[in-house]
Amino acid sequence: MSPSPNPRSHLQLVEDAEPSADERREPRKVAANDSALLDAYSQAVVSAAETVSPAVVKIDVHKRAARGAEARGSGSGFIFTPDGLILTNSHVAGGATRIDVTLSDGQRFDADLIGDDPHTDLAVIRISAPKLATAALGSSRAVRVGQLTIAIGNPYGFECTVTAGVVSALGRSLRAQSGRLIDDVIQTDAALNPGNSGGPLVNSSAEVIGVNTAIIMPAQGICFATAIDTAKVVVGQLLRHGRVRRGYIGVAGQNAPLARRLVRYFDLPVESGVRVVSIEPDSPAATAGLEEGDVIVAWDGKPIAGIDALHRLLTEQYLGASVEATVLRRSQKLTLAMRPTELTTKT
Repeated sequence: MSPSPNPRSHLQLVEDAEPSADERREPRKVAANDSALLDAYSQAVVSAAETVSPAVVKIDVHKRAARGAEARGSGSGFIFTPDGLILTNSHVAGGATRIDVTLSDGQRFDADLIGDDPHTDLAVIRISAPKLATAALGSSRAVRVGQLTIAIGNPYGFECTVTAGVVSALGRSLRAQSGRLIDDVIQTDAALNPGNSGGPLVNSSAEVIGVNTAIIMPAQGICFATAIDTAKVVVGQLLRHGRVRRGYIGVAGQNAPLARRLVRYFDLPVESGVRVVSIEPDSPAATAGLEEGDVIVAWDGKPIAGIDALHRLLTEQYLGASVEATVLRRSQKLTLAMRPTELTTKT
């Protein structure tokens, strides 16, 4: 018969196993080989966050409100050149009377607005500081549905917050505050909240693939980012001109379906066009002889099914050039030559 266990010895073993009060207060020491326990997903998120977070900034803005009052807001952005150029949203920085930027290490700087484009909801600001961390710009052409995405920003003022998800869809269109469509928008379920606007959406290689721009408030997991390939084009024009140059022809129009007999008779590739509702005096459209009631169905040989399609084609390349516009006027198909001028903010 084995001897009965010593209750005191058993109790001593339990007490020895319990951490002391001092041990509980000490931070847990991470073993050197704990990184091997991280799965591939965690490693990708951790690596991307550690690489990009130093380049993510908090942006505080002051804007003029109604009756001379001052409104304040905040958002996010990221440094993309060592000399202090920062990419963010137009609705964050546009129209600001004062812009303050806080780096991830707590340093604060005044920023200048280089330019903004409400039609794509993008803006570039600059701070003067040496040896800045930068985020690498990737390519949105290589993005695939289902791939990992990481969003970094300052939601509700909580600085350098990281969320992760996947690309939910590609090629979305989003209506900007200006009324134009932003094309090639990335949809993601990486959680975004007010304050994330302007922050980077990055892939597992720590490359920026989008600029976080919008959320659908009642929904969960439906968030949007302007594709970085679009941002590169906009940034180039903002740095050159301080604005994005677009064409203007002086027409107010509406989408209009075409009678099937007209589509068949003229062998049109579209079944709708842009009906001219009004024409600005002395505008390119007026000079070209466009009339109210005409329906624009093609621009430079490219079919026009609606206003959004016409907006996409009124780009910098057509400014000052003679362009053939195909219109239907009652039972006639006409070709008119127009010379678009530059769209101004006032317009």
